[in-house]
Amino acid sequence: RQYDDRILLPLLKKKLSQITGNRLLRHLRHCAVRYHCLAAKNLFLGRWECPLPVSPACNADCLGCLSLQPEDRFQASHERLDFVPTLDEIVEIAVPHLEQAREAVVSFGQGCEGEPLLQAELIERAIVAIRAGTSRGTLHLNTNGSRPDAIARLADAGLDSVRVSLNSARAEAYTPYYRPRTYAFSDVRASLEVAAAKGLFTSLNYLVFPGVTDRV
Repeated sequence: RQYDDRILLPLLKKKLSQITGNRLLRHLRHCAVRYHCLAAKNLFLGRWECPLPVSPACNADCLGCLSLQPEDRFQASHERLDFVPTLDEIVEIAVPHLEQAREAVVSFGQGCEGEPLLQAELIERAIVAIRAGTSRGTLHLNTNGSRPDAIARLADAGLDSVRVSLNSARAEAYTPYYRPRTYAFSDVRASLEVAAAKGLFTSLNYLVFPGVTDRV
């Protein structure tokens, strides 16, 4: 009911005519039209959460990854971002959305990318630049929580909110699914502690597996 493409498509064409040459905007158009990503549609509908994917790489090899799967496994549900956007490309989308959208949020870390903390320096610069343009709205990060040091830096730069993905609160169940490459479950715990200590609105994206995640 909230996502009628008869309303979306004219607004999408209008924004693409207003902002030209922005690869990130074209990527989000693809997500909105081909994959019907609700967050991508929000950008063009001028409301709520606007996605800002930034990282084509990841430091985990999750069994159920949505955007990248090896040939001998099931097909990924959609394509992953294949470039790193520039600071200008991010700010050009983020500031107008935060200024104009109702209940405005911009969020790094989307299903169409790898791990955003691998681009922590870019996100830090983007946060500073966005806040130089507007104080409105919420700056949010979806992450696997693999780099507590980066979480701290982003909080200091002006991040408002963080959501960490988990499939279990136990390392012995977490590790075989996430298959982390450059971090451990202890880093995820540390990231949550840092986020809370820094005063970020902190939540969990808890992947539910009956018989596992509902056990004490």
